[in-house]
This record gives sequence, C-alpha cells and structure tokens, in this order.
Amino acid sequence: MTDLATRPAPPLLRRAAPALLGYIAVRALGLVALAVWSAARDKSALTLLSARWDSLWYTRVAELGYGYEVRLPNGDVHSNLAFFPLLPWLERAVSAVTPLSYAHAGLVVGTLASLAAAWGIFAVADQVYGRRVGVCAVLLWAVLPVGVVQSMAYTESLFTALAAWSLYAVLTGRWVTAGTLAALAGLTRPVGLAVVAAVWAAAIASYLRERRHAPAPPFVRNRSAEVSNSAHLWPRALGMLLAPLGATGYVLWVGRRTGKGPLGYLDVQAGWRNGFDGGYAFARFVADKFTSFPSALAGVGLIIGVASIIWLYAVCVRQGHPLPLLVYAGVVTALALCASSYFGSKPRLLMPAFPLLLPLARTLAGARTPRSATVLSGVAVVSALYGAFWLNGSGPP
Repeated sequence: MTDLATRPAPPLLRRAAPALLGYIAVRALGLVALAVWSAARDKSALTLLSARWDSLWYTRVAELGYGYEVRLPNGDVHSNLAFFPLLPWLERAVSAVTPLSYAHAGLVVGTLASLAAAWGIFAVADQVYGRRVGVCAVLLWAVLPVGVVQSMAYTESLFTALAAWSLYAVLTGRWVTAGTLAALAGLTRPVGLAVVAAVWAAAIASYLRERRHAPAPPFVRNRSAEVSNSAHLWPRALGMLLAPLGATGYVLWVGRRTGKGPLGYLDVQAGWRNGFDGGYAFARFVADKFTSFPSALAGVGLIIGVASIIWLYAVCVRQGHPLPLLVYAGVVTALALCASSYFGSKPRLLMPAFPLLLPLARTLAGARTPRSATVLSGVAVVSALYGAFWLNGSGPP
C-alpha cells in the first residue's frame, strides 16, 4: 500500500458485478441496433465489427506477419508496421486453439478485453471515489457515442483494459504489476507512452514524498531500516524499468527492420500522414468547416467538443484527482487532439482517456438512482443508434 491508495481491498468480481452487468446491457443494445440497421442496408454486422478498416490490417499481421504495404497513387506508403503487435499475437493464439478465423478471433479478443476494461475502470473509480462512482464511470464509458468500437476487433478495448489495470496497480502500490501492464499497453498502441508516463510520474512523486516525510537518519546506522527502505525502493524501480520496454522494443525493432534507425517508426507513420504537429492540422480542419453554412454547424460542434474535453480535464485537476490519472488522461488527450491523423478517428482515439469521465460519474452518483438511470438509458439509446449509423457509413471509425 502506498500514499496513493485510498481503499484497502482490491475489487472482487462480485463488487463490480452491477457495473459489468450494466456494461453488458449497454453493449448488447448497441449490437442489436447495429444488427437491425445493417440488415436494413443489406450489410453484415459481423463483417463491420471484425473485418473492415483497421481490423483487416491486424488480421493480415496475424496471418502473414509484417512486411505488407500498399503504395497509393499520391506516393504515400501504408505499411502494416504502423500497427503494434499485441492484438495480432492474441488473434493468432486464439485462432490456434479454436476453429475461429483470425478476424473472428480478434472479435473475441476485443469483446473479452472490453469486459476487462470495464472492470478496470470500475476498479480505478471505486478505489478513488467508491463503488457508486465506479458503476457510473463504467456506464458512462459504455454509452460514449463511439462506444460501438468497444465491440470491434480494434485495439481500443485491449489498450484501455491494460491501461486501467496498470493505473489501478499504481494506486495500490503494485509497482511491478503496473510496469508489466504498461509494457503490454506499449505493445498495443503508440499511446502506450501515456501509461508509461503515469507509472513514472507516480513512482517519482511517491518516492519524493517518502523522502520528504522520512525521519532524520540516526547517528548509528539502523541496518533493518536500511533494508526496509531498499525493499520498498526496488519494486518501484523495477516497475519503472519494465514500463517502457514494450513500446521501446517495438519501435526499435521497426527501426532495425526498415534500416532507418531509432526513428524509423516515425517514417512509417509519416507514410500514413500521421504525426504530431501540436494540433495545427486539426485546427485547419476545423477552420475549413466554416467556409460554408452547413459544414459550419459541424465546425461549431467540433469546437464545443474540444472545449468540453479541455473543461473536463480542468475539472479533474481542480477536484484533485490522483497524479497518475491526470498524467495518463492528459497525455492521451494531447496525443489525440494534437496528432495530424485522420480526423474522423479522434473520438475513437480519445476513448481510452476514461479518467475524464470521473467528474460526470461523481455527478451522476450524487443524483437519485431513478434520475441517473433515466439519463444513462436515454444516452445509451442515442449511442446505440449513432454507432449503427457510424459503422454503416463509408469511412473508418
């Protein structure tokens, strides 16, 4: 137990059951809406969930390994080296022990990971604010407008599960577990560095607090106290050492594979026109919406959305959320909003930033149960319909 911990016991499955059952109900509603909508458009909901867009790239990695690329007429090169390996590894493992195809194995992995993510979100919120807030946080994550991605063969659910449980391990002083899960998160998505940053920030802050409040050393060295301090230090140091190994290892491997050194992965991302420009490209995208009246409404909506996200983060800071949650959410948000990637995917890229939902969860938890249930039910219906509409569109989520 560390100074970050606020509650003594880990959340048992029974304690998290209301949150998980509510989560399953919301996701089931979304899948029913998708199935009905897709059938009306003569499309396969199963294909939309498991074998389109990024799912196809992960499946190809699982089946054939790395080395596949597509050269576009404008000269861009889309290489599958841009996709981190943990999901394809899991797809391959599941397919090896079941009759499932790689695509359907990815759907199984994504579904199980979404449940693990919901449980992890509950664990974090319950640890900090109590069970009722934990349940509300999970349901809010479930009813996000892009929540249907949680049911796809994508990496968002897998990454969120690893990140949430790593943060929970940090909050409860399990440094080696936190570092191991952070390393796995780093093998899942580039934004894994957000988990690494959270582990490092919490470990350093915890160490400095301990030093600040440590008693003055005696004139006669206390050997047992020295051993005790060392025993506390080494798990924290090992967790910090483990945390960046996943992302660092893959990035260095890509650099060696491409022959372009440690920064080779950035060249791979540049082939997809992905990069970090401080939000300049996204700002231009929003500004371009105001060139005509119909699209100006979308521009206003984007500005309101970004402002709301920044406001939620400010509320998290003002409410004094634990440092690892603030660091993690801040890095995820910054990478999502300031990347020059496909702008339609930004809501999906923000999905792992679940600590931003905690202020809303606290508000819902403070309301009467019937009122909270009514609000969440209404939002769940809207989210289900939007998800079905979104996946049946022409562009990737």
